[in-house]
Amino acid sequence: MLLWGECDDYPQTFFVLPSRRGGISDRVCHAHVAEGTPLYYDVVNEKGLAMAGLLFAGNAVYQKRQEGKDNIPSWALLPWILGQCETVAEARVLLERIAVTDEPFSEALQPSPMHWMLADAAQCLVIEQMADGLHLYDNPIGVLANNPPFPFHRENIRQYLNVTAEPAQDRFSGQELLSPFSRGMGGFGLPGDLSSASRFVRAAFVKLNSRSAEGEKESVSQFFHILGAVEQQRGCCYLGDGKYEITIYSSCCNLEKGIYYYKTYDNHSITAVELHKENLDGEELICYPLA
Repeated sequence: MLLWGECDDYPQTFFVLPSRRGGISDRVCHAHVAEGTPLYYDVVNEKGLAMAGLLFAGNAVYQKRQEGKDNIPSWALLPWILGQCETVAEARVLLERIAVTDEPFSEALQPSPMHWMLADAAQCLVIEQMADGLHLYDNPIGVLANNPPFPFHRENIRQYLNVTAEPAQDRFSGQELLSPFSRGMGGFGLPGDLSSASRFVRAAFVKLNSRSAEGEKESVSQFFHILGAVEQQRGCCYLGDGKYEITIYSSCCNLEKGIYYYKTYDNHSITAVELHKENLDGEELICYPLA
């Protein structure tokens, strides 16, 4: 599973959330805390179900409260799902009866326009709340970017079906008149710009063609190399007012072991937070400052 994106530049903290009776609540997450409540960027529970939100400005349209629906504010969607479900299949059942509402967390923290990626070890699902309703999409590619909506990305990637990791061959003449002058020429056509659509394609290509050794250390290292293919460097994407798009942090999680790995823009050392090494029967948040 590959997740990446930009988040609002709030102070960031890692948490292990305490257990709660009647639900699945032991979770390791990356969040901004407000009034004692974690507002999640991404999170995984102790059953190996993970979820993350990505910016979806211009397309996310949250609903007013609806009669006969489970009305869940957008900021509460991640803990609502991961506090009840062990698998994507279980979550899909709950999602069929919800309305993602526009209720703010507070006056100062209004809803952020997001779409979400939900995954376990076997399945991956994209969740988009738009003007015409809630959409659930199976995602066998295992990648999500920002705008446009997921069906665009799923269709757009078909333009690159001839891109290959194999050595380039002379299909131009069909007679082997031409030969490659460099390694990697099978990748001609792979987009290199910083748009979400292009980064989706590039991330998917690298993820689907990547090869890793068997060990945990090697797999985690390879994962961050994959994310490196789409990271944003300060100065390359100007937002105005002296601001630039950057990859604030990158992360992944071992869903079986509950180990959350991350690195930040200014610290490329990989740091691990282990859910199951903490007291999961406690009643207080366990906080880790950014390394």
